[in-house]
Amino acid sequence: MRLPAMECRVLSIQSHVVRGYVGNKSASFPLQVLGFEVDSINSVQFSNHTGYSHWKGQVLTADELHVLYEGIRLNNVHQYDYVLTGYTRDTSFLEMVVDIVQELKRDNPNLVYVCDPVLGDHGSMYVPQNLYPVYKNKVVPVADIITPNQFEAELLTGKTISTEKDAVEVMDLLHAMGPDTVVITSSDLPARLGDRFLVSLGSQRHGNALRTTERVRLEVPKVDAVFVGTGDLFAAMLLAWTHHYPNDLKMACEKTFSVMHHVIQRTISYAHELAGPGRRPSPPQLELRMVQSKADIEDPAIVTEATLIS
Repeated sequence: MRLPAMECRVLSIQSHVVRGYVGNKSASFPLQVLGFEVDSINSVQFSNHTGYSHWKGQVLTADELHVLYEGIRLNNVHQYDYVLTGYTRDTSFLEMVVDIVQELKRDNPNLVYVCDPVLGDHGSMYVPQNLYPVYKNKVVPVADIITPNQFEAELLTGKTISTEKDAVEVMDLLHAMGPDTVVITSSDLPARLGDRFLVSLGSQRHGNALRTTERVRLEVPKVDAVFVGTGDLFAAMLLAWTHHYPNDLKMACEKTFSVMHHVIQRTISYAHELAGPGRRPSPPQLELRMVQSKADIEDPAIVTEATLIS
């Protein structure tokens, strides 16, 4: 039986920026709105995200992560229900995260680890190559929920996705590596609604006697803008809605993608208003309108519906 959200504690190990909503700020606020208690460890502390022309700040080392976690553990306040992780660029830091997750799972076998395996997109990696084997061999096997894009899913499994059948096979391969829930957040598959939509797919193994698998497909409107922090928000919302609907991936994905839709639409409308007619919004103008979307985070109107696939 799942605890009410207000009794659940999440350890979020992600990046942090002073200005805007990226990493821990993109995850902590919406989780807190939905009643989760969140402890945040900042893997980086930057003035702003790296989509700006300039940024300054510090990167947390594996040793510093260990010291922070040790302080939590020594005070016996390390009873977590979820761990959430996102972007990192350092193999030793990532290996330390795995050690922490494994220790927490020994203390609480029901702990759920939600991992966004940030490796790259559109055929290119934007983290060092040596992170790939750490994700494949150490991180994914201890994860319970993962949210790769198509490129990351293909990289982790070594299989190309050209059809929906390929995507199902890739998700099954990822299940075999460890996670019970896999959501491919975006793909290049053709959308039935036309080229203004992108296709996302999800798969969840249910631990019943028959060991059934629920698979879903969603078609999500494309937006002609670059946002930073949406991956962090997505992983946090999938954590929250799978908590509320642990055996209903269709509903959890509809809630998650609908929150994303509302936040992005509010952000792009505001950005265009600031930029003025005929001008492309700048990175500061495209900062996610998270606080303004509080009501949609709490109770999103369903605007993206999922269909069950075999």
